[in-house]
Amino acid sequence: MTGFSRMLLLFLAISGLPALSLPASAQEASDEEEYKPVLPDVAIYKAMLNANKTTGWIQFRNYDDKQLIYFTALQTMHCRLSEIRYSVNSDTLDKRFPLGKCNPQIPFNLPDSNTNEYIYISLPAGEAKTLAIQAVWDDGAGSEIVVYKPCEGVGDATCAAIKTIKRPKKQTQEPVASDSPIRAVQSETPGKTFSAPTPSAAARP
Repeated sequence: MTGFSRMLLLFLAISGLPALSLPASAQEASDEEEYKPVLPDVAIYKAMLNANKTTGWIQFRNYDDKQLIYFTALQTMHCRLSEIRYSVNSDTLDKRFPLGKCNPQIPFNLPDSNTNEYIYISLPAGEAKTLAIQAVWDDGAGSEIVVYKPCEGVGDATCAAIKTIKRPKKQTQEPVASDSPIRAVQSETPGKTFSAPTPSAAARP
């Protein structure tokens, strides 16, 4: 603020007259900062996870002589997850489903991809009798372990039924800081292949 501006304000204060707005160039610098997107609280994601448990964190579908298993429900929570652990026909949780890169501006959107690697896995028809799955949050805490089985007599509809629910065991592979879901690149899942039908026909729900 210039010396003249200070004298003007002092004069107005002494005389009892209301202060006039000074030109922008004479005003003090603003303390405002540009808004940056903040992820919704993890409690919202945990409520979503619990709400989706009965209908399925994953979904089975028979399609084109293949068995597709969709991870759509969990993928919408990728911004607060560090891992999706699963296993087919066992409860070892020895596999990892890839998580998309988080964009805090659209935290619930499915990852943009030309393939379906973030949506489903493809197995030979009837191979998966059960699928055990656990969500691991960005702080390393694991959800309960839910074992799903395919619904009976639903044709090619997407469906899953709960077989058992297990309390999480002590984690043997804790996520590390570099595994934060808000990162530029996420490592590929070793040994995973995706032999999928055309996206336009199979990419549902």
